[in-house]
Amino acid sequence: MSLDPRLWGKAAGLGKDARDAQHTHPLICHLLDTAAVAEVVWDELLTAHQQSMVAAALQVSAEESRTLAAFWAGLHDIGKISVPFQLHKKGPSCDGTLLAEALSGKSGYGFGTDAEQDRQSHEALAHWWLVGILKEFGYPSSGRRPQSQLSHAVAQLLGGHGGQFHPVVYDKDSRCPVARHPGMGTGSWEEQRRIHFLEVRRVLAVESVPQGRMTPGAAVVLAGLVTLSDWLASDVEEIRTRLREDGWAGTPDDLDLYWQIARAAAPRLLQKTDLLGTGFARPPDPARCAGEAGLGASMARQLPHLVTENGPGMVVVTAPPSEDRTEAALRAAAVLGHAASARGLFYALPTGSAADSHMAQVHSFAKEAMTGPRQSLLLHSSSRLKPAQAAEQWAHASASAGVSAEPGEEWAPTANSWLNSHHRALLTSLGTGTVDELLQAVLPVKFNVMRLFALSGKVVVVDEAHARGAWGQRLMLRFLEWAAALRIPVVLATAADKSVDAMLAAYRRGAGGSKEPVTQPRRSPGWSFVDAQSGDGYLPQQPGTATPASTLTIRVVDGTPDGEIQAALAPMVTAGSGRAAVYRSTPEEAIRTFHQLRQDLPGLDVTLVHERMRNKDRWQRLAACRSAFPPHGGASGPSVLVTTSMLEHVRGLHFDLVLSGPAPLAGLLARAVQGVGDRSRLVVLRADHASELDDAALVRRTDMLLGTGRTVALPGELPSLLDAVYADELVDGLGEAERSALQQLDNQRMVRERRASGTAQWLEVPGPRELDGDLGLLSRGHPGLEPELLTSVLGEDMVHVVCLYPGHDRQGSDVHLLEEDVLEQKIERKAKGRPNPGQLVPFLIPVPKRLVETVKGDANGAWRDMPTLKDVLRLNLTKVDGRWVYTSAKHRFHFSEDGLTIDQLP
Repeated sequence: MSLDPRLWGKAAGLGKDARDAQHTHPLICHLLDTAAVAEVVWDELLTAHQQSMVAAALQVSAEESRTLAAFWAGLHDIGKISVPFQLHKKGPSCDGTLLAEALSGKSGYGFGTDAEQDRQSHEALAHWWLVGILKEFGYPSSGRRPQSQLSHAVAQLLGGHGGQFHPVVYDKDSRCPVARHPGMGTGSWEEQRRIHFLEVRRVLAVESVPQGRMTPGAAVVLAGLVTLSDWLASDVEEIRTRLREDGWAGTPDDLDLYWQIARAAAPRLLQKTDLLGTGFARPPDPARCAGEAGLGASMARQLPHLVTENGPGMVVVTAPPSEDRTEAALRAAAVLGHAASARGLFYALPTGSAADSHMAQVHSFAKEAMTGPRQSLLLHSSSRLKPAQAAEQWAHASASAGVSAEPGEEWAPTANSWLNSHHRALLTSLGTGTVDELLQAVLPVKFNVMRLFALSGKVVVVDEAHARGAWGQRLMLRFLEWAAALRIPVVLATAADKSVDAMLAAYRRGAGGSKEPVTQPRRSPGWSFVDAQSGDGYLPQQPGTATPASTLTIRVVDGTPDGEIQAALAPMVTAGSGRAAVYRSTPEEAIRTFHQLRQDLPGLDVTLVHERMRNKDRWQRLAACRSAFPPHGGASGPSVLVTTSMLEHVRGLHFDLVLSGPAPLAGLLARAVQGVGDRSRLVVLRADHASELDDAALVRRTDMLLGTGRTVALPGELPSLLDAVYADELVDGLGEAERSALQQLDNQRMVRERRASGTAQWLEVPGPRELDGDLGLLSRGHPGLEPELLTSVLGEDMVHVVCLYPGHDRQGSDVHLLEEDVLEQKIERKAKGRPNPGQLVPFLIPVPKRLVETVKGDANGAWRDMPTLKDVLRLNLTKVDGRWVYTSAKHRFHFSEDGLTIDQLP
C-alpha cells in the first residue's frame, strides 16, 4: 500500500481552487515541514547546553540527537490520521461536502459510529499510537512502569504539543489502542499511520535508536522545540507558496523532492520570528574594578572567577531597593549570560507598573551588555493582548516625555511581529514583565512547559523576589527548582530577610546539591552565589561594602489625613521648592487628594498616577515623572506626586518627603527608600485607611514597632528591622485586651498564609526530581479545581475594561469611540463586529474582577467569544450631569482624564 496524499494536515486559510474546493496541505508535507524547521531551531536557537542536555539523556551523539529531535517533531501530528480529525465537520469541503468523505467509500477506510463519535484529540491519539510503534523499533521499554520507558516518554512528549500532556498509557492499552479509542480506525487508517511514520523516518535518514531515558531537562527542551517547530511550520503564508498540485502522488521521489523544498524554506520561517542572533558580550575585565568599593564592584571582581570555575548558577543580591541594586543585578546577569551563552534576558518584577518603570533601564543595559538584534517586549497583564503594541506605545510615551531621544522603533517589534502573541511573547530576546509570567511555568496551565523552554535559554532576573504573598513565595521556590534543573542562570534582587534562605535551598535542591539548610548572611548590601552544576554555595570573599550611609527618619502623626498632608506640604510651598510623594490607599482617595491639593495649595505642581488609568495615560505620566523627580535637579518649583501602592516598586523617582497611610513595614520601607540625599523622610498618617489588600496583623505590628516614629540607619539596620516586625516579643508590655486582639490578627494571618501555601503546594506541578518520567503530571487537573483558582493564585483576579464614548461617523451612523469626539479613534470592526485587539491595548484599564462581576449586556457582548478578549469588558459610557458614567447592578463607573473611579450603589 502506498502513501495516501489525500490525508490532510492543514486547510484553514489556504483558499480555494477553481472548483471552489478548499485547498489542503497533505499531512505528510506538514510533518516534513515541521521536521525541517526543527533542524533549524536546533542549529540556530538552542544553546549548547540545551543541546547537550538532550544528547546526554538519550545517550547518543550530538548529530544523532539533532536527527532524532527533527524526526520526533515530524511525528507530532500522526494522530491526525484518524476518523474524527479527517472527517471533522469544520474540515476542508467543496460545496458543503467534506473532501475527506471520499475516504469513507474507499476500501479499508470504513468505520463505525463509535469511531465517528470518539472525542479524543489528535494530540492524545498520537500519544496512544506512538507508544506501540516506538517499542517495535527498539526504544527502551523494559521498565515495569510506562513512565520509565523511553518509548512512552517520547510518545507522551509529542502528544503534548498542543500545550497539555496526557495521562500515562499503560502496556495493556498500548498493545491495542484502537480498542479504547475507536476513532483511530483500523485497516487503511492503521496502515497509513505506519506508512507516514516510515516515510518520515526514511526521508530523514534516521538510523539510530536511542537507549537513554528522558530527563526533565531534555523533556522541556524537546517539548519546546517540537511545539515551536509546529507553530512555525503552520505559517499559512508559507504553506500557500508550496501547495501541491492536484494529482500529486506522494511517492518516495515526490517526498524526497519536497523534503528539499521544506528544508530550503525552514531558515526563512525562523528568521521571521526575530529570535536569532542575540547574545551577551564579554564582561569587562575584573581588574578594572580593583580599588573600587561597593556592591557592584565587589561582584564585578569576584563573580567572573566563580562562574569560570563552577559554571553559571544563581546570584542573590541583598540590598535596599534602588537603581544601584538594579544595576548590580544586571551586571551579574551579564556575567552569567556570557558564561552560559544565553540568548536573552527576562527581567521580572512584582507589578506591571514596576515593569513599565524598569524597561528603560533594562533596555539601556541591553545596549551595553548584549550583542545582536534585540526585540524588547513588555510582558504583564496590561500588555498581554498584543505585547508588541504595548512596547511601541510605551516607547512612544517615553520618547514624547523626553526620557529618551530614541523613539524605540529600532528595538520594539512591530505590530505584525510573529512574537505579537501571548504564548509566543516570552520567547523574545529581551522581556520586562511581572513575576507571574515565571510562576505560570509551574502551574498546570496550558503551555506551561513552553514557558520553561522559553526561559531555559535566557538569564532570569527577579527583582523584589521577596515581594509576594504566601502563594507567590511557594511557587517561586518550585520555579527555582526547575530553573536549577534546566541550568537557567538566575539573579535574585531582594531584601535581606528570611525568605532568602528558602530560595537558596530551592535552587540547590534543583541542582542536585546538598539538602542541608542554607543560611544567607544577613548582610545588606551583600551577595552570594550557588552554581547550577553541583548546587554548591559560595559566599563572597569580600562582602559588598555599603553605599554611603544614609538615615531614614520616620514620623507617625495622628491628625486627620487631609490636614496632616497639607501641613507637611505647606513648607514646600513657602520655600518654593521640594519634591514629595503622597501615597493613598485607593485610586478614589488619590484622585480626591489630587484635586484637594490643587485647590488648597495652588503653588504646588501636582501630578496624579494610579493603577486605574488607561495604559497610555499611565505610561505617559510615569515617563514625565522620571523627568520631574530624578535623583538630582528636576522641577524648579514645589512638586508633588499623588499615587497608590502601585508605585512601591517603581524605580527612578526620588523625593525629599514621602507621606503614606498605614501599611506593612516592607511596603513603607519600599516607599521610603525613594527619598534622596542622606536624610530621607517618611511621614506615616496613622488615621488614614490601610489598603484592604494589606494584612491587618502586619499593619498593626508595624504601627506598634514604629510608635511615634524612629530613625533608621540605611542600609545596615534594614534586616533587623524587617525581622523585628514579626518578633514575638513585640507584644511585651501590652495590656491583655491589646495582646488578645493582636494574637487574633496574627492567628488569622497564619491561617491565611498556611492555607495559601498549602493550596499552592497542592496546585503546583511536581519538581524536576519528583516528576519520575510522567510528563502528564505537568498538566494534571484536580477534582474540584475551578479555572478561576489558577488565575487568582498570584494575587487578586483582575480583568480589563475599555471605556467607549457614543458618537457618529461621517455617514451619521452610531459608532463607539475610544476618545471623546475623536472619530479617528472609533473601534475598527473585524468580522462579526469584533474589534482589533491590538487597537485596544493603549486603552486598557485594570480592574479587580469582583467589581465588574455584574457588568453584562453591552459591556462585553460584541467580543465575548474572542479568546484574546475574554477578560476585557467594554463600558459604553453615558453622560449624566456632565460626567461620563456606566452603571451596573452594583456599581457606578465614572471615567475622566483622572482615570476610572468605582462607587458602590446603595
